[in-house]
Amino acid sequence: MSDNPSFVLKAIEEVVYEQRPIPEISDDEVLVEVKKTGICGSDVHYLVHGRIGDFVVVDPMVLGHESAGVISKVGSNVKHVKPGDRVAMEPGATCKKCEACKAGRYELCPDIIFAATPPYDGTLARYYRLPGDLAYPLPDGVSLEDGAMMEPLSVAVHSVSTLGAFRTNQSIIVFGCGPVGLLCMAVARALGAKRVIGVDIVQARLDFAKNYAATDIYLPVKMVEGESRPEYSRRNAEEMKKQLNLQDRGPNGIDLVLDASGAEVSIQTGFFVAKTGGTFVQVGMGNPDVTINLSMLMTKELVYKGSFRYGPGSYPLAIALVAQGKVDLKPLVTHRPVFAFDDAIAAFKATRAGKSEDGKGVIKAIISGPGVSPDAA
Repeated sequence: MSDNPSFVLKAIEEVVYEQRPIPEISDDEVLVEVKKTGICGSDVHYLVHGRIGDFVVVDPMVLGHESAGVISKVGSNVKHVKPGDRVAMEPGATCKKCEACKAGRYELCPDIIFAATPPYDGTLARYYRLPGDLAYPLPDGVSLEDGAMMEPLSVAVHSVSTLGAFRTNQSIIVFGCGPVGLLCMAVARALGAKRVIGVDIVQARLDFAKNYAATDIYLPVKMVEGESRPEYSRRNAEEMKKQLNLQDRGPNGIDLVLDASGAEVSIQTGFFVAKTGGTFVQVGMGNPDVTINLSMLMTKELVYKGSFRYGPGSYPLAIALVAQGKVDLKPLVTHRPVFAFDDAIAAFKATRAGKSEDGKGVIKAIISGPGVSPDAA
């Protein structure tokens, strides 16, 4: 009998444990025994809603895509890793032949096979098959828990470094102090930021951000009755500028605005606080239909970019930042020991609620692989 226990989404709000066949690998692939998996908001969204945009869960699907593990088997063409090596797993296999792949933007490949995105199974199982080039060896001192966090850290690297072109002595505002927002702040600090400003509507998240990576924090003003969102956003931006001494030009300007919230008013406020000639990167997903100020986009000559997952170089830089001690991922894992594989439902429940049953807030929940001790790092 196969020994590949898997955590499977059968339908909305219905998950089960079931045995799946152990994958067979090709000459260019590796088989990874998954040891640690983080829960992403997208995993929870599929559980609750059964879809994200056009990606609809039709058939049962294994959840999970933020993973690290140990190489179990390698194909004959794979030379950079061997059985027993610890690796971070990049969960998106691309065709390597299309225009986007050849242009070095493989995250835009139309045929990408991405873990736990319908119709493809994810990594919350004992074994997962992966193209060999997407298995990244973890240096000594970088734990498997850290390895599982390389996926969201790579999102931050892609947004801040690749798309935002962030440089030493620049300033950044990050809207949304959830896991991705916090990691974007951490990357900016690691790259030598002058100021890192965290914005959120929850004071506890702001307090965490200030202790973690932000140099400054801002709690938005309240909306007043009858005020439109654009009107509120303008007023909120003026208050932010006043409190934080921000200017449209010069050394007190904001070089990079990054929205990790997806909230319309955050996006609108970001346009007001970005410096003339600055850059705005959209990484948070919310209501796709938002009102933005095109006049400001034009007259400030803002660069407005969408960010989708990560691309070439994101994983290697993420691993290097952690290995060199420039980004500390451990404070984001809020529950230790981490959740056992048999407690995956409790981990999802805590992530969905934002806190575990004991009332402790959740930033990132990690699930150990089948048979792996939750105490093992």
